[in-house]
Amino acid sequence: MCGIVGYIGNNDTKEVLLNGLEKLEYRGYDSAGIATLNDDGVDVFKVKGRIAALREKVDMDNNFATMGIGHTRWATHGAPSEENAHPHQSVSERFTIVHNGVIENYQDIRKEYLEGVNLVSDTDTEIIVQLIETLYDQVGDVAEAFRRSIDLLKGSYAVALIDAQDQETIYVAKNKSPLLVGLGDGFNVVASDSMATLQVTDRYMELEDKEIIIVSRENVELQKLDGTKVEREPFTVEIDAMDIEKGTYPHFMLKEIDEQPFVMRKIIQEYQDTNDEIKLDENVRQAMMQTDRVYIIAAGTSYHAGLVGKQFLENIANVPVEVHIASEFSYNMPLLSEKPLFVFISQSGETADSRSVLVKIKELGHPSLTLTNVPGSTLSREADYTLHLHAGPEIAVASTKAYTAQIAVLAILAVDTAKTKGLTIEFNPLQELAIAANAMEALTDQKEVIEEITKEFFIETRNAFYIGRGVDYFVVQEASLKLKEISYIQAEGFAGGELKHGTIALIEEGTPVIALATQESVNYSIRGNVQEVAARGAKTCVISLKGLEQEGDTMVLPHVHELLTPLVSVVPMQLLAYYAALHRDCDVDKPRNLAKSVTVE
Repeated sequence: MCGIVGYIGNNDTKEVLLNGLEKLEYRGYDSAGIATLNDDGVDVFKVKGRIAALREKVDMDNNFATMGIGHTRWATHGAPSEENAHPHQSVSERFTIVHNGVIENYQDIRKEYLEGVNLVSDTDTEIIVQLIETLYDQVGDVAEAFRRSIDLLKGSYAVALIDAQDQETIYVAKNKSPLLVGLGDGFNVVASDSMATLQVTDRYMELEDKEIIIVSRENVELQKLDGTKVEREPFTVEIDAMDIEKGTYPHFMLKEIDEQPFVMRKIIQEYQDTNDEIKLDENVRQAMMQTDRVYIIAAGTSYHAGLVGKQFLENIANVPVEVHIASEFSYNMPLLSEKPLFVFISQSGETADSRSVLVKIKELGHPSLTLTNVPGSTLSREADYTLHLHAGPEIAVASTKAYTAQIAVLAILAVDTAKTKGLTIEFNPLQELAIAANAMEALTDQKEVIEEITKEFFIETRNAFYIGRGVDYFVVQEASLKLKEISYIQAEGFAGGELKHGTIALIEEGTPVIALATQESVNYSIRGNVQEVAARGAKTCVISLKGLEQEGDTMVLPHVHELLTPLVSVVPMQLLAYYAALHRDCDVDKPRNLAKSVTVE
């Protein structure tokens, strides 16, 4: 959510900034801007809308500048507009800032420090830059004014500041929101996400909460807020920048759906040793053995993957599991067991709600494990242990391959735990994942069939329901999320038996109801639910597993092990959502109001 890019070096900064912001488009945004600094002063370019429009506005041929900052904004304080877009400037225009996060006490700061200051935006961000100028007028030192201002902020922030009278420094600070400094030869960069600047460097230095970095062309100086210097080794990001290109695909989402079989095979490769057994960090293995209850913390799609993971861990490994929505857990922590293990699931590894929980449980001394797709991300760095998803960069806002990667890694974790406990397992996850990968590939080859189903059920409708039982219920929750987030159809996923306890009142003539039937134990029950809604006028679509199919089913999925059906059944659901959005002329990869990385609580 929002993105920051900064550059200080010897080359013209405009292309570095614009290219970096384009790489951050996947995070979601509604406006964008850059500020560049040279001998003539600061030039600010801002637009409401896409970076393509910003490119048209920026004078690429003139105003050569070797330092600058850029930003993509997702509105929190104030509507999307050019005035509310970043960068923001102080009254004198000496100081210019970009900011991610939410300043909780910005109104208090305005009342106490900025009386009489004429604000031009509705944002909490402008409060920061005006505060810096006010304190600078008092202390006469930019670094000290910056430090004092940051110390007054409450909430989440990642900020980068430039001074019109100093072409040698970018001031950077963070708390809760992600921010990295990239290291180069004769230049340095600032980025919310390493993917923004991988084209220029793969070496980065992380900031911890309530730290600042003074960035120049040749040096970076890391400090605590009290000015104490901090020594920290940089790390290397192991991502191929070419992986984030969509190639011949019309959309990243379609590319990422198609990549899922390859992701399954990559996971098998990474988690298999030379004896074809599961290869797992011994520390993770011991943490699973020592816990008496696992608490899965996640949000959105990752939460749905966690629900499936609960089934794996309880049914395969006999480990009690609770799955919690991160934003709720932060403020309403339940009574914990004696030996809890917290498992954080996050595609980006930057989810603010999950990190808030992580901070609290670390204070309590509880162990933590992160499942993430981004090595070096905040949750990965700050948790005790990490299991990587190996899905490769996921750019589309609607998560697809990260979801199935999460399920696959959770299945491996469950089986490994069961084997370590000495339980009898008649389930080889690596072999079964290979079978599932083939089934997923077969389904991605049926796009024309799924597109026709989409046209029949979703093109004109305003709402839709998905139903399932058992693990299928968890999958239909994910299916409904996919449909609503990119096609804007009001969609809900329900346990099949729950409809008649109220929601069936919403069924009208022609209401689409998609039913999933992949579990033998509840096959007849879910089909009874299909009859209930059909009797009230619903237009029904049944997607079943081979071996459980019945005459009239709309689609039959290739057979896989019953525990791994979520990997297969979700593929047509993803494609249904994709084609619904496509045929309704929606922005598939960047749906309105949404962000890929939710870095504010």
